[in-house]
Amino acid sequence: MKRRYLPFWLLAAVALLLLAVHLALPPYVRNYLNQRMADMGDYRGQVEDVDLAWWRGAYRVEGLLIEKKGKRVQAPLFKAPGIDIAVSWRALWQDRAIVGEVEFEQPQLNFVDGGKGGESQRGEGVDWRDMLDELLPFTLNEIRVIDGQLSFRNFNADPQVHVYASDIDASLYNLTNTRDEDGKRVATFEGTGKLFNRDPIEASARFDPFTDWQDFELSLRTTGVALTQLNDFSQAYGKFDFAGGSADLVMEVEANDGKLDGYIKPLLHDVDVFDLEQDVENDDRGFFQALWEAVVGGGQEVLQNQRKDQFATRIELSGSTQSADMSPFQAFIAVLRNAFVEAFTPRFERSLDEGD
Repeated sequence: MKRRYLPFWLLAAVALLLLAVHLALPPYVRNYLNQRMADMGDYRGQVEDVDLAWWRGAYRVEGLLIEKKGKRVQAPLFKAPGIDIAVSWRALWQDRAIVGEVEFEQPQLNFVDGGKGGESQRGEGVDWRDMLDELLPFTLNEIRVIDGQLSFRNFNADPQVHVYASDIDASLYNLTNTRDEDGKRVATFEGTGKLFNRDPIEASARFDPFTDWQDFELSLRTTGVALTQLNDFSQAYGKFDFAGGSADLVMEVEANDGKLDGYIKPLLHDVDVFDLEQDVENDDRGFFQALWEAVVGGGQEVLQNQRKDQFATRIELSGSTQSADMSPFQAFIAVLRNAFVEAFTPRFERSLDEGD
C-alpha cells in the first residue's frame, strides 16, 4: 500500500497563508482597538502594538494609554506597558465556551482632584463595562494585575498631592456572564500592595459584575503608615502637617439591594502634630499656621486614648450605593468612646462570609 503525501506546493501555500495572516492580523487588531477607543466620551485611548501567539491562543497588547481628551489632566487615567489576553483551552474543550484570561503588567490608574479651576479625573462619563465587552467580545473568567499602582493626585494644590499604592498584585475571579444554580453571579477579588512603597495593604471583595453595584462586600486594611508621608495631603486639605506618629485603617462595607452598611475605622498612634522648631523657627508658614496646627494637635491630644497613646474613630456608613452617608455625630461619639471607654484595635469586626 503506497503512502500518499501532500504536495510540497500545497504545504508551502498553507505556510505562506498562515504567515500572511500572522503578519496582517496584528495591524488589523491594533487599528480596530484604536478606532473603538478613539472616542469614549470624555476619554480616548490607544495602543502601540499587538502581537499574536497562535500556539497558546493568545495575543499581547503593548502600550495601552487612556487619557482625558484635550490632555487637560497631567496624568493619564490608565496605562499599561503590556497586556496578555489568552483563551482558556480547558473551557473551550470541556464547556465549548470561549473564555478569556487577561493579565495586566505594571498597570497604573490615576485619579485626580483638579481643585480650584483644575480638571478632575474620576473615570466618570464612560460605561467601562460596555466598553470592555466591545473590546473583548468573549467571557472574561479571570483578570490578573501584576505590579500595579493606584494613585490619587492633585497637581494644583500647594504642595502637590500624590497618595499612592504600589506593588499591587491582584486577581479577579469568575467574571462570567452566566448565573449559578441560585441565580446569582458572584465574582471575587483578592489583592495586596504597599502604601508609599512600604506599608502593607490587603483587600478582598465579592460582587456581581453585571449589576450597578447593588450587592457587594468589601474589606480593606493597611497598617503602620508613617503619618509624615501624608503631610502633602494633610497640608493641602487640612492646613496642618504631622511631625510624627503612625496610622492604621480598617474598612468593611457591604450593600444589599443597594442599601449600604459598614464602617471606616482610622487609628492614629503616637501622633505629633505641632512641633515648635519645625513649624515656627524653621518654617516660613508664619504664626497663624503654627497656631492652627497647635489647635489641631491639642484637640487630638484631648480625645486620644491616653493609656495606649492612640486616637481613633469609627465612621458608620449608611444610605444607598448611589449616595453614601457618613454621620459626623456618630463619628464624634465613636471618638469619645475610644478616648474614655476602650481603644479600638486594627482588626476586622465582622466576617464578610457570615450571614446576618
